[in-house]
Amino acid sequence: MAEDRSSTLKPDRNEAAWADRTVALVGLMGAGKSTVGRRLATKLGRPFIDSDDEIEKAAGLSVADIFALHGEEEFRRVEHKVLERLLSEPPQVLATGGGAYLNPHTREMMRKNAVTVWLNADLETLWKRVSRRNHRPLLRRPDAKQVLASLFDERRPIYELADLTVHSVDGPQSKTVTSIIKALETWTPIP
Repeated sequence: MAEDRSSTLKPDRNEAAWADRTVALVGLMGAGKSTVGRRLATKLGRPFIDSDDEIEKAAGLSVADIFALHGEEEFRRVEHKVLERLLSEPPQVLATGGGAYLNPHTREMMRKNAVTVWLNADLETLWKRVSRRNHRPLLRRPDAKQVLASLFDERRPIYELADLTVHSVDGPQSKTVTSIIKALETWTPIP
């Protein structure tokens, strides 16, 4: 009987260059890293980890509280340490915070230990998604949409350094998951 690969994709270690690596989703808030990541993990037969959840567990505080009480610099320090631990674990699907990939040391660590996938969504899609809730510390301002637009412009050149770019569409998440899997199948590591 033939194996049903439609529900779970488990690549043979010799088939896929990414089989021994974590798949790390990077991109701006609202790109779909967590929601798409959960579905991707199921499809790949891997655990799903959201780095913001892990940071909150490590700090005993919410991301918003860490920002408010200790500032962004301290948050980024904790974020780097948590990502370092997560990237030393067996392969998983990892949703990173929107600013994690900006740190050059974190980016290099991810390059060595993961396949990075930039979930690239257009500004209107991002705004539609993030404006539904008010839990994003960087957007707790009256000019939130302009802040998001500025972050989009500032961070784009760094996100473009990811191993793969996949468009996060405003529609069924399964389309984005399928696009990620297709992109992974063509990925080869850079020595």
